[in-house]
Amino acid sequence: MLDAALRAGRIGTLALPNRIVMGAMHLGFESRDDGGETLAAFYAERARGGAGLIVTGGWAVNRAAAAGRSYGLVNEDDAAPRLRRVADAVHAAGGRIALQLFHAGRYAPRASFDIQAVAPSPLASTLTREEPRAMTEEDIWETIALYARGAFRALQFGFDGVEIMASEGYLVDQFLSPLTNRRDDDWGGDAARRRRFGMEILRAIRRMLGPDIPVIFRISGVDLMPGGTPQDDVLDFARALAHEGVDAINVGVGWHESRVPTVQSLVPAGVWIRYAAAIKEVVGGVPVIGGNRINTLTLADEILARGSVDFISMARPFLADPALVSKAAGGQAQLIDTCIACNQACIDRSLSDGAVSCMVNPRAGRELELREDRPAGKALHVAVIGGGPAGMEAARALAALGHRVELFEAQVQLGGQLRLAARVPGKGDYGETIRYFTHELARLGVRVRLSECFGAADVERLRAYDATIVATGVRPRAIDLPGADLPHVRTYAQALLGEQEIGRRVAIVGAGGIAVDVAHLLAYGDAELDSATRFLWEQGLWNGGVDGALVIDRRRVAMLRRGTRVGEHIGKSTRWAILQELRRQGVETLTGVSYERIVPEGLWIRDERGERRLIEADNVVIAAGQVPENALAAALARASIRHRVIGGAREAKELDAVRAFDEGARAAHELGERPVAALPQP
Repeated sequence: MLDAALRAGRIGTLALPNRIVMGAMHLGFESRDDGGETLAAFYAERARGGAGLIVTGGWAVNRAAAAGRSYGLVNEDDAAPRLRRVADAVHAAGGRIALQLFHAGRYAPRASFDIQAVAPSPLASTLTREEPRAMTEEDIWETIALYARGAFRALQFGFDGVEIMASEGYLVDQFLSPLTNRRDDDWGGDAARRRRFGMEILRAIRRMLGPDIPVIFRISGVDLMPGGTPQDDVLDFARALAHEGVDAINVGVGWHESRVPTVQSLVPAGVWIRYAAAIKEVVGGVPVIGGNRINTLTLADEILARGSVDFISMARPFLADPALVSKAAGGQAQLIDTCIACNQACIDRSLSDGAVSCMVNPRAGRELELREDRPAGKALHVAVIGGGPAGMEAARALAALGHRVELFEAQVQLGGQLRLAARVPGKGDYGETIRYFTHELARLGVRVRLSECFGAADVERLRAYDATIVATGVRPRAIDLPGADLPHVRTYAQALLGEQEIGRRVAIVGAGGIAVDVAHLLAYGDAELDSATRFLWEQGLWNGGVDGALVIDRRRVAMLRRGTRVGEHIGKSTRWAILQELRRQGVETLTGVSYERIVPEGLWIRDERGERRLIEADNVVIAAGQVPENALAAALARASIRHRVIGGAREAKELDAVRAFDEGARAAHELGERPVAALPQP
C-alpha cells in the first residue's frame, strides 16, 4: 500500500490528487517548430499516468537566460500557441501543470543566441568558461519584471501555477551564493542582500498575479560547492520565502559545477532527502517538496510517511514510465519500468542541447512517432532471437502493437548485458529493468522460451515465422596475446558475474566502459555502513559519528589501455563521477601502454615511456571490447530468410544500450509499416 504517496494534497489554492510531483526536466524540444504538438503529447501522457502535478522544464525569461538554442522563451510571441497547447492537453488528460520560469545566468553559453551571459558578478563558470557581464541595477529590475511577465503569461496560457528555478547554480542561486556574488550594493555584500533578488522576484509575481495562483520556488538545499552558500543562509532564504507567502518550496541539491555526484547511479537512492527535511523544519506549514535520486514509489511513500517532506518530486522516473503512479495505484507495481539513473538519453543529451528520451523507454519524447494506441494493420507471427535490451524491447513493442511474438533466449534469464551491469555497485536497478520486462512480456502474451539457443543449423525453423528479429547481442573480444589462455585469465563477464574466484591483485586489459565497471566492482570493497552513510562519509558530508568506517576487502586493481582516454564512451554526466570514484578506491590507471605477454605472476607491458614493466596480478581480466554475435544473422542471410538485425548483433561498439533499446522499438514499429520482405536494416 502507498497510503502516504497517494493521499491528496494541496499547494496554495491548487488541490492535488496525490503527493507525487513530476519534476522539471529540460526536454530539448521546447522550441521545436511543431506548434507544441510533441511537447503536449509528452506531458499529456504523464498526466494520464497519474502525476499529481507536472512541472515543465525551464522556460527562459529572455534570450540571455537560455542555456541552449532548444530552450523555450516564455516572453516571446511564438511561445503562446505551444504553451496553450500543452496546458490544454494536460487538462484534457485530467492533470495539473505548472510552468517553470528559468534564467541560466553565467551558465548561458554565448553560442545560443550570440549574447554575453549576465550574472551578479563577472565570474566564469567551469561549464562555459565564458566570463559573464555583471548585471547593472537596471538589468536586475528588468529581469525581475521579466519573471513577473512570464508568470502572467503562464496564467494566460492556462497553467495552474509557476515554479521559479532558483537552484542548481542558476541565476537566483548565483545571487544567493558568496562564491558567485561579489557585489557590495543592494544586491550583495551580506546574506540578506544576496537573497534580495529572489525575494523581489516573488514579490513582483505576487503583485502581478495576486495571492490565488500557486508560486513554487525550487532552491538548493545544499550547493555542494567549496565557498558556496552557508547552510544557515539556505535556511534563512527558505524562511524568508515562507514569510513572503510562497506556496511551496521544492528542494534541489548541488550545482552543475559541484564535484559531488548528485544524480548518477552511484548515488544511493534517497540520500539527499535530509536537506529537504531540514528546510521543512523551519518554514512552518509551507509545503516542502523533496527529490533527487528517488526512483521508486515505495521509497517515496516511506519518506512521506515519516513526515520528512510533504511532496516527492520524481523527474526521470516519469521518463522511464509515464504511468508509474496509475500502475501503483492499480496494484500493478510489478509493471513499473524503473529509472536506472544511467543519464545516457536524458541528462547527457540535455547538456548538449539535444532532445531528451530514456534508455529503458525509447518512446519518451517520441509519443507521436512511436504510438502504441493503434494496433498494427496485420498481425504477424514474429520470432525474436535474443533477450537482451534490444530483443526485450522489440518483443514488448511488437506485442503492444498486436503481433504474435515468441522470444528465444539462450540463457536461463532475460537481460543479456544488463545482467552484468546489475552486479556493479550502484547499478543494482539494472536488474529492475529485467524484472519489468519479465512481467510486461507475460502481460502482453509474449511466449518467452529460455535456455533455447539458435545456431546456424537452426535457421530453417525460422521459415515458419512472418519475420525474425535477430538480437543475439555480443561476446567478449578475444585478444591475441601470449598467455591469454592461462588459467588465471578471466573474461569481463566472468569477473562481473562472479563465476570464478578473483584474487586480491587484478590487472584489467582495457579501459572502456566495461573495464570501468569491472574495476569499480572489484575495488569497491566492504564497509560496516549502510550505502547512504558510506556515500556521505566518502564525500565529506557526514557529520555524525562513524565507527568502523574504514573500507575493507578492497582489491588492488590496475586498469590499462593502449589509448589515452579512459571510459571514453561513458556519458558526460557520469564519466567524471565514476573516474573520481575509481581514484578514491585506489585504482591505478595506465594509458599509452603496449602489451607483451600474460604470465603466472601478472602482465608484462611497456608503459607510455617505453619502459618494460610487470603488473603483478593474481588474475588478469580481459575487457578489450566486444564483437557482434552475428553467426545466426549471416546464416539467415545465406538462406534468404526474412530478418532484421538490431542491437549489439548489428554493432558492438561500447555496448550502447540506448541504441539497443531504440533499435528494438523502431524495428517493431517499422515492421508493420513496410512489406515484410523489405525488413530494412537500421
